[in-house]
Amino acid sequence: MPVRRSFKFLIRPTARQSIALAACLDDHRVLYNAALEHRRTAYRTAGVTIRYGEQSADLKHIRADDADGQGRWSFSSQQATLRRLDKAFAAFFARFKAGCTPGYPRFKGKGRFDTVTWPKDGDGCRWDSQPEHPFATFVRLQGIGHVRVHRHRAVRGTVKTISVKHEGSRWYVILACDDVPAEALPATGAAVGIDMGVASLVTTSDAEHLDNPRHLAASADRLAVAQRDLARTKRGSKRRRKAVARLAALHGKVRRQRLDGAHKAALRLVRAYDVIAHENLRIAGMTRSASGTVEAPGRNVAQKSGLNRSILDAGWGVFLTILSHKAESAGRELIAVNPANTSRTCSRCGHCAKENRLTQAEFNCQRCAHTAHADANAAINILRAGLALRDIAQAA
Repeated sequence: MPVRRSFKFLIRPTARQSIALAACLDDHRVLYNAALEHRRTAYRTAGVTIRYGEQSADLKHIRADDADGQGRWSFSSQQATLRRLDKAFAAFFARFKAGCTPGYPRFKGKGRFDTVTWPKDGDGCRWDSQPEHPFATFVRLQGIGHVRVHRHRAVRGTVKTISVKHEGSRWYVILACDDVPAEALPATGAAVGIDMGVASLVTTSDAEHLDNPRHLAASADRLAVAQRDLARTKRGSKRRRKAVARLAALHGKVRRQRLDGAHKAALRLVRAYDVIAHENLRIAGMTRSASGTVEAPGRNVAQKSGLNRSILDAGWGVFLTILSHKAESAGRELIAVNPANTSRTCSRCGHCAKENRLTQAEFNCQRCAHTAHADANAAINILRAGLALRDIAQAA
């Protein structure tokens, strides 16, 4: 079945186009903040709720009064910015009704608003705007012009929306495409359970370990120096802007390294197995701070802080998201199972006890004396639980 996919490409704007892109991004940020202030003021002073339809209708007057500013850009892209604010309010009210910490939509400062979206290819934007060019690809953006794209792979499906994103000193174009043909891989007849870890990113039920590169730890010294240099600068100064850019570049490199490793590890699993069972991890809860409050301070705070940092450095959430996308495209089956007691249960006799796991890596069953690597033992239990869930679903 066709799927929906995104394609991300580096763009290479000229100096003039870079200035125009920055102006476009800043004007959309100003529009977002003005729309947010409009909603806040209307509700605070008159108890009136302003919605997207009313703010969208006001756009034509805003554009007419500011022809050289807001009037330069695509009407549809400005509507997309207003929809972004509307979605932020919808998420706020959904969290409030669910009893969670709401998190009221915030104003966007410079550096906090990095994406502009055009909802439809051909309306204020055009992908592959110069198809007759012999060796280059361009995207046309209203008010900016034809921007060269470093297209490193083919685009499949039908381009629906086009977004431009600013990351550090780089600009990217992101295409959301419908009807992308799924690339089903040949069946292997194999199934695997995977256990997420810190020492190894993934341990399979076949006792194979996929390394955890620890990119953040490897760059910790350089990040510490960059953070210290930033702390010594004066707010608003040119030196501070340069220090911010250096720190952002380092974090961007770590993020790209983590993404690259996750893609390679996920592809390796998808190519080798038809069925992949994994833990249904609640990573946000697992990495919640243990500092507690003044009345009830937490215990082992430094140890928990280090564990949280290691989990986030491993990028479990990123890896599982990429794995689900690749499995869907390849026609593989992905099964999430409850992780409770998978690391304490013996994969041979089923005995469950805390004492079975002697160390982080060593498992020794107290009943049958079965010994194994602790993560490999857990992966076998995860595989069995996943296959049991699949059998139940097929029988229903």
